[in-house]
Amino acid sequence: MEEARRLLERLDRIERLAGERVPAGALADDFRRLLVEGEAWALAEGGGAARALAALERCEQALAEGAVH
Repeated sequence: MEEARRLLERLDRIERLAGERVPAGALADDFRRLLVEGEAWALAEGGGAARALAALERCEQALAEGAVH
């Protein structure tokens, strides 16, 4: 449950900053933390989290390749 709370707080922060028109590049650290927190949540959820983990891996790859600006 703690993992889900952290994930929701991170999403709220990103949404708030995006609403303030913070450049996407300035959000890179928040996106990276979102990936880490999302992975922790998916692992805590157990067996039904395979799709969530796959999505997180795709996000990590896109971030590493510079697809997130």
